[in-house]
Amino acid sequence: MTGFEIGLLMFAAALLLIALRMPVGVAMLLVGGLGYAAITGWTPLLATLRSMPFSKFSSYTLSVIPLFLLMGDFATKGGLNRALFNAARAWFGHWRGGLAVATIGGCAAFGAICGSSLATAATMSQVALPEMRRHGYSPALSTGTLAAGGTLGILIPPSVILVIYAIYTEQSIGVLFIAAVIPGILATAGYMAVVNLYARLYPAAAPPAERLPWSSRWKPTLEVWPVILVFVLVVTGMYAGWFSATEGAAIGAAATGVLAVTLGGMRWQGLKESLLSTAETTGLIFIMLLGAELFSAALALSRVPAELSATVAAMDLPPLVVLFAILLIYFILGCFMESMAMVLLTLPIFIPLMLALDFGMNPQQVLVWFGILVLVSVEVGMISPPFGLNLFVINAMAKDVPMSETYKGVAAFCASDVVRIILLVLAPVLSLWLPGLW
Repeated sequence: MTGFEIGLLMFAAALLLIALRMPVGVAMLLVGGLGYAAITGWTPLLATLRSMPFSKFSSYTLSVIPLFLLMGDFATKGGLNRALFNAARAWFGHWRGGLAVATIGGCAAFGAICGSSLATAATMSQVALPEMRRHGYSPALSTGTLAAGGTLGILIPPSVILVIYAIYTEQSIGVLFIAAVIPGILATAGYMAVVNLYARLYPAAAPPAERLPWSSRWKPTLEVWPVILVFVLVVTGMYAGWFSATEGAAIGAAATGVLAVTLGGMRWQGLKESLLSTAETTGLIFIMLLGAELFSAALALSRVPAELSATVAAMDLPPLVVLFAILLIYFILGCFMESMAMVLLTLPIFIPLMLALDFGMNPQQVLVWFGILVLVSVEVGMISPPFGLNLFVINAMAKDVPMSETYKGVAAFCASDVVRIILLVLAPVLSLWLPGLW
C-alpha cells in the first residue's frame, strides 16, 4: 500500500471513529499513530511520540487558550449575560421582534468576552427565552434566534477556534481577531435583519414590547460599559502591540473576574467551578491538539496534501471554484461534526491547497482571509440541521418545543449566513481592511 493510499485511509478512518462517538483527540491520535507507523515504522513513531508532546505543549502561546476559556467562564458564572441582555432590550425591545433583536445584540456582546458558541447559546437562553415566552413569541422564532445568536460567541473575538487556527497556521492571534470584527458586525446586523423581516411577515410570532423612556435606557447601558471596555482593551491592545496575545488574555480574564464579582455577584463557589471547568476544557483541547499534530505529521508523510494540491492545480480550475468547494465541504461536515474536530481534521489538507492557489494576495493575507471563512463556515455548521450542536443545546433548554420548530426558526438565519459567506468570498477586503490599517 502506498503512502497516498494510507493517507486516504487515515482520513476515512478518523471520520468513521468520530462518527462512532470516539473522543476526537483520541481518534486522531490513534489513527495518526497507526498511519505514521505504517509509513515509517514503529521505531520512528516512538521517537516522535517521545519529543512531540513536550515540543507542542511547552509553547508559551498555548497558554492563551485556558486564559480565554477562564474569561468566558467568569462571564458565565458572574451572570453578565443578564446585564448585557437588559441593556440590549432597553434599546431594541420596542422594535419589530425587539426582544429577539435584543437577544442577538446580547449574544454579540456576550461573545466578546466568552469565545464559545455553546456557552453563549446556553447562558443567553436562561435570560432571553423566558422573556420571549412571556411576551408571546413563537417557539420557532425564539429557539431559532437563540441558536443563531449563540454562533456569535465563536465569531466575535476572542474566539477559541481562531486561536487554534492562528497557532496551527503560525499567524498573529491579534490580526485574526481584528479581521473577524467586520464579519462579526455583518453577522449581527444580518441576524437582526432576519428577525425584523420575520416579524413583518408573521406579526403574531413577535408581539411588540413596550417602549422604554430614555431615562430607563441609560441605567442598564451604564452597567455594562466595563464589559465593552474589556473587549476593546484586549483586542486593541494585542493588535497595537501594547501586550502579547497571552498577556491580553490574562488581562481579559482578570478584568472579567473582577466584573463577575462586582457586577454579577460571583462568589467562591463560582470561582472554583470556573477554574475546574477551564481545566477540564483545556485538557480536552490539548488532547485534540496533540492528536491533530500527530495526524497532520502522518498526513504530510503520506503526501496526500501535496498530491491533492498538485492535482487541483493541474485541473486548472478557477481558485474561487475550489474555494467554494472547500466551503461546501465544511458546510456538509458541520451538519454532523463538532466544530473544533472539523477544523483540526481538515486544516492539514486545505491549508496547502489554499496556498497553492493564486488569489492575487500574499500567503499571509490568504491565511487570514481563509481563517475567517473557516470560522464563518464552522458557525453555519453549528446551526445546520439535522445535527448542529447549538440546536440541541437550545432544544435541551426548551424541552417543550419540538425540534422541527427549531429547524423552521433557524432556516432563515442559515440563509443569512450563506449570503454573508458569498459576500466575504467575493470581497476579501471585508476581512483584510482592518488588519491592513496597521
